[in-house]
Amino acid sequence: MAAALTVDCRKAFPSRFTMAAQLTLPLDPPRVLILFGPSGSGKTTLLRCLAGLEWPEEGRIQFDSTTWVDASSNIRLSPQARRIGYMPQDYALFPTHTVAGNIEYGLSELLAEARRERVRELIALLQLQGLEQAKPAQLSGGQQQRVALARAIARRPQLLLLDEPLSALDAPTRSRLRGELRSLLTQLHIPSIVVTHDWAEALTLGDIIAVMQGGTILQTGSPQEVFSRPANAEVAQIVGIETVVQGQVVANDNGLATLSVNGTKLKSLGTDLTGSAVYVCIRAEDVLLEQTGSGVTSARNHLSGSVVEMQQQGVLVTVTVDCGFPLRAVITRGAREELGLKVGSAVVAAIKAGAVHLVPRSAA
Repeated sequence: MAAALTVDCRKAFPSRFTMAAQLTLPLDPPRVLILFGPSGSGKTTLLRCLAGLEWPEEGRIQFDSTTWVDASSNIRLSPQARRIGYMPQDYALFPTHTVAGNIEYGLSELLAEARRERVRELIALLQLQGLEQAKPAQLSGGQQQRVALARAIARRPQLLLLDEPLSALDAPTRSRLRGELRSLLTQLHIPSIVVTHDWAEALTLGDIIAVMQGGTILQTGSPQEVFSRPANAEVAQIVGIETVVQGQVVANDNGLATLSVNGTKLKSLGTDLTGSAVYVCIRAEDVLLEQTGSGVTSARNHLSGSVVEMQQQGVLVTVTVDCGFPLRAVITRGAREELGLKVGSAVVAAIKAGAVHLVPRSAA
């Protein structure tokens, strides 16, 4: 049987909800699993159960052949015995310790020279050279994040747990460090579980995503699959993006990026991503459907296509248009009738450049 982390446990919170999580994460090759959902959905509780900081009342947690938790047999493996690396949301760096001292904390079982060598390795890996003697208060948010990550992996863990690793940073820094963190996680080659409520982080960092709400995992799959094809209306509301497709930035001129998606050209507000592989993300509410040959709007993108599916939910209708890739739009029932839409109808989808969001991805 292939090595995997398997979770099937329950933990009750009086007057709130009961976390009832079932999850399997293959360990070979190492993957990054995203726990995604709104605040209060149970993501951090599940992460803390995996770390051994919370104890489920029922169920099992097993890492490969080792049982970490079995409530029926009263098995509770300590955090230290699980060999996990844990990075809390606020980083929890020791303010009186230097960068080197924070990283070295927890390596007491090693001889002094081995500790120093491991710290040197991590300083180089996390690009912290020159900051060895600095205190946390002297560091930028991004530097603090890298120190916390270095400390989490110092003992060579078999599983890495990151709780909202970018949330303590300002928006520009967060955007810049998303790709850097993904590269580090890939380079570390350690199975990782990351908690986030940010869809751009989920797409950038994750190989697998598990969407949570009310303590329950509603859907798992690749980020692109889950964001583009939510299993139900509840997942669709949580992820909030109906079209996520892979594309390539082929040009950037006068503040506009030109994208290629399965041969279809799109315009987006310019970013310094020419030649980059990206996820192209479009909310259904930002897509305007027009009849073929009707007046052209001011939108930069006018994509000709045909209706392949319509799903009615109350007064709204989700329309899927094949325009070289599946594009989803939300219109009212009245608009559908005015346009005379049915499966097979020819339409034009108008999208403003500012409504086409790009998230860098690995080209692999």
